[in-house]
This record gives sequence, C-alpha cells and structure tokens, in this order.
Amino acid sequence: MSILIALVGLALLVLAARWLREQPSVQEWLARYPGETELPEGSPVGLPAWLGWQHFLNAFFLLLIIRTGWQVRTTQRPAAYWTRRNTGPLRTKNPPKKISLDLWLHLTLDVLFVLNGLIFIVLIIATGHWVRIVPTSWEVVPNAASAALQYLSLSWPVENGWVNYNSLQLLAYFTIVFVATPLAIITGLRMSGAWPQDAPRLNRAYPVEWARAVHLPVMLFFVAFVIVHVALVLATGALRNLNRMYAARDDDSWVGFWFFAASVVVMAGAWFLARPIFLRPIASLMGKVSR
Repeated sequence: MSILIALVGLALLVLAARWLREQPSVQEWLARYPGETELPEGSPVGLPAWLGWQHFLNAFFLLLIIRTGWQVRTTQRPAAYWTRRNTGPLRTKNPPKKISLDLWLHLTLDVLFVLNGLIFIVLIIATGHWVRIVPTSWEVVPNAASAALQYLSLSWPVENGWVNYNSLQLLAYFTIVFVATPLAIITGLRMSGAWPQDAPRLNRAYPVEWARAVHLPVMLFFVAFVIVHVALVLATGALRNLNRMYAARDDDSWVGFWFFAASVVVMAGAWFLARPIFLRPIASLMGKVSR
C-alpha cells in the first residue's frame, strides 16, 4: 500500500511540474537559469581514465560498506568474531576487544574507502577537475532548482556531462564528497573502538548517541543517492553516460557498457564472497578469528 501511495504521489509531482513548466513566468525563469553554470575559464574538458577507476572503486567499497553496516546493526548472533593481536605499534595495556567479523570487514572497507577518497581528492586538485564538483558561483542554486524541475517534469535538462555537470549534479556530488562522506567518517570513528574512552571532556562534547543518530541517516542518504544516480544514468542516454564514466570517451559505443557489466560481476562476486567461510583466512592474517 505504501508503494502505491508513493507512486501516486510521484505521479502528482510530475503532473504539477509539467503544469509549472507551461506557465510563462516559469518559462522565462528557465530561460534565465537553464540548469547549469559555466565553468571557470581554462577548466579541463573530458573525463580522464583514472576517474573511471575511482568511480568503480568507490561503488565497490560503498556497496560492501552499506551491506556490512546493515549486518552489524541487525545481526543478533554473529557467525564469527575477530580480535586484534596486541603486538607491535598498536600494543596497549588493556586487552584488545573482540568484535564481530562483520564489523571487522566493515572497518577494513572503511579504511580502504577513505584511502581511495584521499587519492581522489589529491587527483581532482592536481588536475583541476575539482571545479566540476565544487560550486564557484551562487547561481548554482537557482540553476539546480531549474534542473530539478526539468527532471521532475520528465524533460531532461540539456547538458553535456563530458564538459560540465548540470547544477543539480554538481550539488549532489559536492554533498556526497564533502558533506556525507566526512559525516560518515567522523560518526563511524566515534562509534568505533579506536575512539579514546578515557577522554571525558571530549566524550561529553561529542556523545556517542549523536554519532549513532547521524550515522544511519547518512547511510540511507547514500542508498537513495545510488538509486537515483543509477536510474538517471540509464534513463538519460545509458551508452554515452557509461562511456564517460567507465571508458573515458564521449560516444555511443558499447565499450563503457562492457566495463560497467564487468564491474557489476566483480561487485556481485564480492557480495557473495563476503561470508565468514571466505573471510576467516584473510582476517586471520590480521588477528585471531573465533566462533
């Protein structure tokens, strides 16, 4: 019933958006704000090959992070546990805490996701591609609203993602990279065993309850972003979009599709292999695994 209500509500929004677009004042506003802003002069054109690898790795890590995060939250009796060896530079006076194997995988993926993200930040700054996902003018706001209205009316905004994202895409990517991801990191760190427990002032200033209250909504935001992102990629010129994202080319060939298909196979395989029977040998290299 809830799905039916959601579909009816979406249909009404589409009808309202199409009615709005027919109003003369709105048409003038759309002409003034077409849905994108020009990039600064000298901005790089095209999408480099390293961005395709970054896109795949981010999708790969994010998929498994969401899965393991949900398992940590909902599993009552974990199939296995992991304990860090109390040796080397991480040696402490107190014995290491035992955590579920799901949480070990979640934390390991978090570290890889953060490292990949740092590489991404360095590359976009070094190559000048940061201007594609960071607002450089306040005009991005009305243009993002214009793009949203055009999407909602099912009349896609005119854009060329090879050169410049529309303003709604720009704000979405900026939010993912510079707002949602840092929030996920700092709230996850607060809930982890790495957070100092013998710092009463710090813990009072940043209670773990705040972190828990934010961490799940951030995860749900990532899920919503992925669903909308994939739907729009496939609905607004799938072959050309996949070529830009995975093959660093701006045409309608099938090269990007096959790269995308291969990435889906890899992610599906990782989803299947993320089980205790396969994880135990890897986790044992870093600590002790027990039932």
